[in-house]
Amino acid sequence: MTKELTLSIIKPDATRRNLTGAINARFEQSGLRIVAQKRVLLTRAEIEGFYAAHAERSFFDELCTFMTSGPVVIQVLEGEDAIVKNREIMGATNPANANPGTIRKDFAESIEANSVHGSDSPEAAAVEIAYFFSKTEIVG
Repeated sequence: MTKELTLSIIKPDATRRNLTGAINARFEQSGLRIVAQKRVLLTRAEIEGFYAAHAERSFFDELCTFMTSGPVVIQVLEGEDAIVKNREIMGATNPANANPGTIRKDFAESIEANSVHGSDSPEAAAVEIAYFFSKTEIVG
């Protein structure tokens, strides 16, 4: 097992419904620690930069509009195999395919408004964390 950092974003559909605490409790109960956190209203430029890899995809504009529709909670989670663990806790991207007890099964409104984002690899985690946090903001 490897101690890792991963990025987590609690999306506007979840912050609008006051689910931040419930979602974070699931991370913490699963052994992940929140080592950096901020609640922000992202600009269109910020989210377009973050999701730049998807710029040519048909859902890009809708995704960016959704992600700027309200505040998000951006955080860094730390723990043993944090990337895989976070993805298990979140559940499948499509809540209809997510396992019972996962965040997306329990809280997502739709495949688009699926309450959370999480890094999918160590490489993505490094890039995504650096996009939003300086090293001095991550306190273990």
